[in-house]
Amino acid sequence: MSDHAGSDTTNDGWDAIDASLARLYPGQQPRHVGTVLRSSMGGGDPLDGISVYRSTQGLPHWHYVTYGLSELYGKESGDPDYSGYGLELTFRLLALPGETEAPSWPFNFLQNLARYVFRTGNVFADGHWMTANGPIALGTPTAICSMAFASDPGLPAIDTVNGRVDFLQVVGLTIEEERVGTQWAPKQLLEALLPHMPLWITDLGRPSLLAAPGVGAVVAAGLARDGSSTCAMFTDVLEVAELAPPDAAATIQVTLGARQVADLLTLLPLRLPFARSLALEGRHWQLLFEPGAADGALLVDTTLTVRMRPATLAAFTAALAPREGCYQVAGLTQLAWSIRKTLIRDADGVLVQTIG
Repeated sequence: MSDHAGSDTTNDGWDAIDASLARLYPGQQPRHVGTVLRSSMGGGDPLDGISVYRSTQGLPHWHYVTYGLSELYGKESGDPDYSGYGLELTFRLLALPGETEAPSWPFNFLQNLARYVFRTGNVFADGHWMTANGPIALGTPTAICSMAFASDPGLPAIDTVNGRVDFLQVVGLTIEEERVGTQWAPKQLLEALLPHMPLWITDLGRPSLLAAPGVGAVVAAGLARDGSSTCAMFTDVLEVAELAPPDAAATIQVTLGARQVADLLTLLPLRLPFARSLALEGRHWQLLFEPGAADGALLVDTTLTVRMRPATLAAFTAALAPREGCYQVAGLTQLAWSIRKTLIRDADGVLVQTIG
């Protein structure tokens, strides 16, 4: 039994994670940073703790593993197949020359990612991606400002008495790499980067790898062959309003943020010509783009479906721009597009970028 559980009577979930790590790092005693008071007991941190191991595989690096997204103690959820959220996060950080102790910032970084899962219920999975809106290590000058998620190459999933647990590795990316990954497919991009990024170890000092030998050709061929795997995006800025103007053709106004428009202009030509839809999910509305033999827009409850012929898709990408203003598209004259500036803030609420 581990000694981490406090007043809980069983540590089966925790012990299963420990056993998996003991097989990977036999004889090594990790540094463990535990939470004094778990969030389930009124504390501020959602994770019970994070362990970090020194690894020499690939390149010397620090291997962080969370405890708390799965059920560490007794079974509480109603899903017998998965333990808690069904995962724990891992993170591999390049060890700097002469570094004898693992950096502390990933502990807060991983707690924040777990906090997002607990707060929103959105569970990360292999192939997902996320923008950090700034350096993943706060206050550090680095190009690594985004992340992807992949199954940890050294930690296979485990079956515990509380259900399955996947070890999902957080992989640091540059903004340019993230953009290409969302255009194509994050999983395929990570595979293309792997020869230059062993075990997907995050290196805060590296530049973008898109110019590395062979990567650009693989990406270009993949986009031409596959289109984009991104089927949905989420946004805080999406409003749909029915209009009743006396002298205008538009009957529906769609309000979007400039950042989302930039994403749409990139992804729609990589989705609709491949007979795939693309959804934009907001807090209260859904905007669904579909390829069609005829143009049209249909508002049903909180979903606006927009169908476009190839010529209208070309007109859409030519007419709209990620800049504040009002736009209309030939072939979709019943729709008016209102674009707002996107204000990007860091974790402290400081404005770091304005788009549009």
